[in-house]
Amino acid sequence: MAAAPRRRSRRPVPDVLAAADAWFLAHGLTYFVPEVRGRVRDGLRPRRLVPLAVLVLLVSAAAAGLLAWATGQVSTAPAVLLSLGAAGATAYALTVLRAGPIVTWALGRTFGSLRALLPMMTRALPLLLVFVTFLFINAEVWQLSASLTTGTLWLVVLLFVGLALGFLLVRLPEEVDLVDDAVDADFLRRACAGTPLEEACEEVLEEGRGDEVVAHAQVEGFERWNLVIVLLVIQAVQVLLLAGTVLLFFLLFGTLAMNEEVQLAWTGLDPADLRQLPGLSNVSVPLFQVSLFLAAFSSLYLTVSTVTDETYREHFFASVVSELRTAVGMRAVYLTLRTRRSP
Repeated sequence: MAAAPRRRSRRPVPDVLAAADAWFLAHGLTYFVPEVRGRVRDGLRPRRLVPLAVLVLLVSAAAAGLLAWATGQVSTAPAVLLSLGAAGATAYALTVLRAGPIVTWALGRTFGSLRALLPMMTRALPLLLVFVTFLFINAEVWQLSASLTTGTLWLVVLLFVGLALGFLLVRLPEEVDLVDDAVDADFLRRACAGTPLEEACEEVLEEGRGDEVVAHAQVEGFERWNLVIVLLVIQAVQVLLLAGTVLLFFLLFGTLAMNEEVQLAWTGLDPADLRQLPGLSNVSVPLFQVSLFLAAFSSLYLTVSTVTDETYREHFFASVVSELRTAVGMRAVYLTLRTRRSP
């Protein structure tokens, strides 16, 4: 009599969940771990958040007032206040709100695939440079940039950056929502392949619990924002690299093409007021100001283009779509296992 086939041994559910938790933490999916989400919720409680926010506000306001008094530029105060406030909020998010591993993984993912950025640069930069070069060789733009104080110029840069981040925070959640719209058994198998939940995925599907797994595929709350933060960091770093390229291009182009006579004529400054940037004898302050202004404007233009233009979207998001699908599929199986484990 033939022996019955041996049933494949299954790992205990707690061990599978622990391995999944470790995988989530190693891949920038910090908020997918329930224990971490609990600590993040504690960090967002008013009794803990409000006193620290008031302290940061007072310190930022004091520093802004002192710098405005020292420089004699009123516009320095709001620029410093906004910058220090943003720095404090970022530091709180990276530490108390456990966003540090998310940002670290996203940065590693971005800089680890810089070669994939080159094709997108060849598409985005030429058209952008043609457009902003006409602004660069425009006397009115030089007059405007040269008339801005340091604080006002920094406020303009913050305005462009704020608009770009606001636009991303509106549009990127829509990109995340597209990933979990078409989840089925094949999607789950592909997502969990090569992960600690690969065998568990097959088991729950063989048990006929596919509908239950699919029901868990809708990503919401902290987990949804985890994916948004990953996309936000990757997108922001790529745009920042492109904007930095624009800044360097105009500094080089201006050094070669814009001599002192042209800069004096376009800015209306006296020769004695045409100061050079410290450490860069060939780069004047007006040249740096107009280059920074156009680079900041380019960052906003690139942010909007890369999200709304299908050609750019393909290059920006194609490289991370597979990671998003893996996260969505694993989360669905993970929640199903936790439901099974619950009494």
